Amino acid sequence: MKNIVFLLFFILNRISASSFDNIFEKGKPFNGTIWALLVAGSNEWYNYRHQADICHAYQVLHKHGIPDEKIIVMMYDDIANNSQNPKPGFIRNKPGGPNVYPGVPKDYTNSEVTPENFLAALSGNEQLRAQGKKVIQSGPNDHIFVYFSDHGAPGIVAFPSSELKATDLNDVIKKMYSDKKYNKMVFYIEACESGSMFDGLLPKNINVFSTTAANSEESSYACYYDEEMKTYLGDVYSVKWLEDSDKASFTSETLQQQFKNVKKETNTSHVQEFGDLSIGKLTLSEFQGEKKVFNEPNTFKSIEIIDAVPGPDVPLILAAKKAQKQRSNEMASMYQREYESMLVARAFMNDSVSKIVEKITPFVDASFEVLWNTKLPLKQHKCYEKMYSAFDAHCFDLSTHPFALRFLYVFVNFCHYAKDDWYTIAMARNAMARFCFEEMKGKHITRIL
Repeated sequence: MKNIVFLLFFILNRISASSFDNIFEKGKPFNGTIWALLVAGSNEWYNYRHQADICHAYQVLHKHGIPDEKIIVMMYDDIANNSQNPKPGFIRNKPGGPNVYPGVPKDYTNSEVTPENFLAALSGNEQLRAQGKKVIQSGPNDHIFVYFSDHGAPGIVAFPSSELKATDLNDVIKKMYSDKKYNKMVFYIEACESGSMFDGLLPKNINVFSTTAANSEESSYACYYDEEMKTYLGDVYSVKWLEDSDKASFTSETLQQQFKNVKKETNTSHVQEFGDLSIGKLTLSEFQGEKKVFNEPNTFKSIEIIDAVPGPDVPLILAAKKAQKQRSNEMASMYQREYESMLVARAFMNDSVSKIVEKITPFVDASFEVLWNTKLPLKQHKCYEKMYSAFDAHCFDLSTHPFALRFLYVFVNFCHYAKDDWYTIAMARNAMARFCFEEMKGKHITRIL
């Protein structure tokens, strides 16, 4: 008898506390409401993939029982019936895939797709609701699922005409927690440098779990070039989680399992996780829908991704493909000129920003080479926001010239050395503004994609 008791004691000690936590967490019944906010932050045909990602996400949540009144969709809605769309009213997210556009709510479209409306919808802004707009009306028992797909840069994600700051997003999340506006919240973010939206900012004790397509220093990747649509249909991280959800058993697969699946399959960037990682023990059903769905065998066959490209390179690659595919010499020459002019414009921006770095280098104890050639972690958010907003206002508008997002790292580096020395920051901002005024004076700057 003593031997049996000893054996049981030994076995129980071998089972970790985390195993008990996992069992306990999974056993808790979820009796709240699931809310979802799906956002495509871009517009124009070359960004097709972002709205395709969002439409696919809607179909996943809708199929699993989240009603439309609990799903908020923000997208420019200029793709389905775009003049370049050979199949009007049709959006696909993978080669040969189904139409993911039908039924998608049009809650915020065109000029309504803004960071301000995003934060207001997320936090349940009453003024917006009074205007008849859909907002999340969650309470302390509810779960919120947020998915964003677009471009990004250190500490920001892009919207069609402005940017969302990481600090603003995290401030709203923390206020929602203090106001008891959710029980648990999950973010999936598809964007370049998307890890910087949460790294060092998102607390681990406010019931929020996030995964991002990339770390704080690298691009996320587009994929699935389609010969018919002549654009990329998806983003690697996004299609990996969406296709995983397409075939998953929501009542058994956990968020952490999905994260591991996506991380393993996404070999183009380093998928990250932040916040309260214990939320990863919860099942997909608590955030992506509780309705059980029977999937026919072989309905969701995986497609090997062999054409992934960095998101910032998409406009250039699409222009090159257009030139290569033309049968008419005249059309081929036209698209070749478009491609070459894009290269010239990018070279102009590269040269201009290098000169800006030369102008601001004397204000900090660092060399030009350090500011230009390294990528330091973003810690000095206030300084960085001051610097990049001056660059946006006086040099290259980030919405007009998306390629400018690729150079914001230099201000991360600058602020690493400037710290919060506001005199230094003000002097550097003034030097940059003066240079850009002289540099751009009298020049017609075409869009730099």
